[in-house]
Amino acid sequence: MKLSRVLLPILMTSWLNVACSSTTTAPATNTASPKAATTAYEPVRGQAGKDVIWIPTPEGLIDKMLSAAKVTDQDRLFDLGAGDGIIAITAARKYGAQSVGIEFNPDMAQFARRKVAEAGMSDKVRIITGDIFQEDFSSATVVTLYLMPHLNLKLRPQLLKMKPGTRVVSHAFTMGDWEPDETMSYQHSQGYFWVVPAQVEGAWVMTGMEGGPMRMSLSQSFQNIGGTLTRGSQTLAMLGARLRGDEIKFQFITQDRKVHAFTGKVEGRRITGSVVSDFMHTPVEITRP
Repeated sequence: MKLSRVLLPILMTSWLNVACSSTTTAPATNTASPKAATTAYEPVRGQAGKDVIWIPTPEGLIDKMLSAAKVTDQDRLFDLGAGDGIIAITAARKYGAQSVGIEFNPDMAQFARRKVAEAGMSDKVRIITGDIFQEDFSSATVVTLYLMPHLNLKLRPQLLKMKPGTRVVSHAFTMGDWEPDETMSYQHSQGYFWVVPAQVEGAWVMTGMEGGPMRMSLSQSFQNIGGTLTRGSQTLAMLGARLRGDEIKFQFITQDRKVHAFTGKVEGRRITGSVVSDFMHTPVEITRP
């Protein structure tokens, strides 16, 4: 009796432990390889790119750049080196332009597309993964860029071949001796604005003026022009000459001391406009000989 009193509790405890262990399921061991977490690409300020590092343009300067270029819903804007797409997006959202950004880094280009979608601008903004020196942006009416001085100079010949009146805006860097038509600043950032000038250097002939045709010789350095007008043995200096895109203005004084002011538009090898003097308005045409 004494032995059974001792053994019975031990046997009962062992039986309960076995029962519990048989009805409790052990945690399953996961032998599969852990799935890698996917993280969306995020650019880092100062990261290296193909030719430049990435530094975003401040929104305050973007507004000043686009305002200087007088961007409207009639414009087609190309942003060269689009980065996160902010300039192209702002041009579309605030000014109504159709925008195209060209970005070499595929990850950055995809990031910019994500930003375009988040802004609800997919119908007005397109981001191209490509090289700005290979892609065709000749249809642009406005070009924006934030590159480096040597890249601006490399692009300059291509920009100068664009349609006269095309507007170009650069963050931070100039175009060498092509002087900007306007500068702008925001905090510590600087912007520069140009209008692509028509090519007018050389010989021309003006017809329509009383006294017969006048030969005209123009010199040109980008948007800066000058020249002379000649009729017979009389040569007149061109005064206050100005070229902005395809718009040209100048004055000349004839021997009778009358001031004549010409305003016209360049159309390839032809300039049409009028001369105003003493309240007289005379339509004239200037053509290449």
